Amino acid sequence: MSRRVRPKIQFSNEERKMLEQLARSRVEPHAKVLRAKILLDYSDGKTVSQMAREFNVSRPTIERCIDKALELGFQTALIDLPRSGRPLQISSEAKAWVIELACRKPVDFGYPHELWTIQLLAEHVRKHANESGFPSLARAGKSVIHGILAEQSLQPWKINYYLERRDPDFDIKKAHVLMTYKEATLQQERIKKGEPVEKKVIVSVDEKPGCQFLKNTADDRLPVAGKYPGVSRDHEYIRLGTVSILSGIDLQTGIIHGLVREKHRSKEFIELLKKIDNYYPTDWVIKIICDNHSAHTSKETRAYLKEHPGRFDFIFTPKHASWLNIIEILFSKMARSVLRGIRADSTEEYCKRIESYWEQLNQEPVVFHWRYEIEKVDQELSSI
Repeated sequence: MSRRVRPKIQFSNEERKMLEQLARSRVEPHAKVLRAKILLDYSDGKTVSQMAREFNVSRPTIERCIDKALELGFQTALIDLPRSGRPLQISSEAKAWVIELACRKPVDFGYPHELWTIQLLAEHVRKHANESGFPSLARAGKSVIHGILAEQSLQPWKINYYLERRDPDFDIKKAHVLMTYKEATLQQERIKKGEPVEKKVIVSVDEKPGCQFLKNTADDRLPVAGKYPGVSRDHEYIRLGTVSILSGIDLQTGIIHGLVREKHRSKEFIELLKKIDNYYPTDWVIKIICDNHSAHTSKETRAYLKEHPGRFDFIFTPKHASWLNIIEILFSKMARSVLRGIRADSTEEYCKRIESYWEQLNQEPVVFHWRYEIEKVDQELSSI
């Protein structure tokens, strides 16, 4: 019986280069790397027996790879072809059952889990498939379940947070805040043109509570050019406590008014109001944009405001809508700059560094502008 004689395979320079890169790869599947080596060696004239001994595989493995390359091309020879056999048939009703399970919580079925994992869901499907009338899923694995969920873009193991709108007056409060921002923009334009402005100022106010300050247990190691690109810090630290940052920003000039205190009660809020009150002429109206924190509407705060009738005008943001308060932009900027990685040896040092940051900003104040939906505010107010 004569041995089968296979024709030679010739690769172009680009094809050989691709196969050589694949044969050296450490990240591609082992089977793919092996097939690339087989094709290169066969092209170089090695026999099937030589390659079988060198790669420690059977002759049929070598022959199948070469035959696929000769019949279907070398790229097809690198991958597994679909195998024969009856494909898994899953009815649309069975898939709908899996989707319905995924859209409920595992606790509804007696599990302690709050969320499905793909493994838990697959186990539940296999356990209850026959009794639910879907025998095609009795042996379904994680990949099958994952594929069914992927068709509907479902990921029941993930949580995406949202904020329920709980303020019935959200739209009108939002419109009033935006109208105040528009008023501040008009004042800014008059100031730039040197035109007379109204005797009023708009200040956005809020607190950033629970700012913890830490103390190093060892000195930081500073960067060294060509050796250590960043700061090295001992992972251990001493927690000295927390403070609250109370701040207000003038929307017409960018001037920042701030306090750093251990708490943020009515007492501290009134202290900030007094600081703002002392900064502006006594015949000006001070508009305060703030949220609904209890310190802003407490008995103590209202008593202080009664002592200064006509001085302050409060504009409250809707509940759970702190993003409407422009002061949050300043707090975000602080968190990404001066507060990022800050270390101090005492409360006093921590407070002084924050206050020094405000003084630095006030030397060249930046006027914050609100632009989101600002052009729609007149239309929104007219529709309310």
